[in-house]
Amino acid sequence: MLLALGGVALGYVLYVRSQGADVRGSSTAEFVPTETVAPPPPPPPGKQPAAIQWPTFGYDAPRLHFFPSTVRPPFRTQWVFRARHLVEFPPAIGYGRLYVANNPGTLFAIRAATGRLDWHYSSGRCVAASPALDHGVVYEAFLNRPPCNSTASDIDGQVGAFDANTGKVRWLRTIGPSESSPLVANGLVYVGDWRGNVYAFDARTGKERWRFATGGKVKGGVAIDGRRLYVGSYDGHVYALDARTGKELWRASGQARLGSAGTFYSTPAAGYGRVYIGSTDGKVYSFGARTGKLRWSHSTGGYVYGSPAVWNLRVLIGSYSGSFYAFDAATGDIRWQFTANGPISGSATVLGHDVYFSTLKQRTYALDARSGKLMWSFPDGKYSPLVADVNRVYLVGYTRIYGMVPR
Repeated sequence: MLLALGGVALGYVLYVRSQGADVRGSSTAEFVPTETVAPPPPPPPGKQPAAIQWPTFGYDAPRLHFFPSTVRPPFRTQWVFRARHLVEFPPAIGYGRLYVANNPGTLFAIRAATGRLDWHYSSGRCVAASPALDHGVVYEAFLNRPPCNSTASDIDGQVGAFDANTGKVRWLRTIGPSESSPLVANGLVYVGDWRGNVYAFDARTGKERWRFATGGKVKGGVAIDGRRLYVGSYDGHVYALDARTGKELWRASGQARLGSAGTFYSTPAAGYGRVYIGSTDGKVYSFGARTGKLRWSHSTGGYVYGSPAVWNLRVLIGSYSGSFYAFDAATGDIRWQFTANGPISGSATVLGHDVYFSTLKQRTYALDARSGKLMWSFPDGKYSPLVADVNRVYLVGYTRIYGMVPR
């Protein structure tokens, strides 16, 4: 009897391991190499830049984390803004300003040219999200009230709209605690919360247009490509919703594994007919954008909290193992791999053909995204490190923002 039970247990373990094995993808199944749309190129020298230059976390609605910058390392620092507390997520850039919040909940508007403060808004809540910009308005999501790491204050959060020039509140709506970087598209503001909901609010009035309930906390942001909205949940699923109605189109999950299932903190990226996302099970996943079918998976040796950068048929992402990867976007094969000085928790950014990321040991790296060659590093930065406009880059340190130009 004991031998039989042992055989059943061993068989189950072997089955789960086989089910959780890495999957190599196809270069044709639900893969469209021409589908990603590159952002418009920067204006030529001497031309006035666009009013909004970096509108949201990940730069665009599909959250590709790519900007066609011609500004390359090495850099020198022009100015430093002291945020006094942790800055976990990078700024949005527009109207000659950077908009960024620190962890205790102060939203800053900083002059892009000088680093001087124009205005600030004290929310009295914690913040772990990037703002979004649209039509002269700043949108931000807020967590629970301090202490920020306490579940005792895990009651409610907010999403708000503010005048970009003055900081005046346009509207505030109460939701669950939210660390979901807002996305503005289709005249709507999309955001998730710890209650497991995804919301669409009217961007002008704040009126709720629709709400969709997942089975776990929604911590990352949503990505939109066309009519489809993609989001990960702590229930272990990735969802595709109709961006206009909130109707579920499909749901997918990570692979089976021994112990607890993986969850999705990572904000997905949508491109090439695929959805790319990292999981706490240590894998990076690619799902078909139309069907939700698993197209490839690859283990990294550690949690994957960061969001993928998708560029030039590559998926660029870091792991808690301290390794940074460039995966083939179609098959999941490793193009190159770089070993950093510590765990990688935040998301990468591609500027031109250089990729930037930071480690929890507070160093920012710049690698050639084509080869993985080290180009430059800087002794600050902890999570998602860089955004840019046509004139300079802005590096997010642990408590400081650096305005930088080529040396």
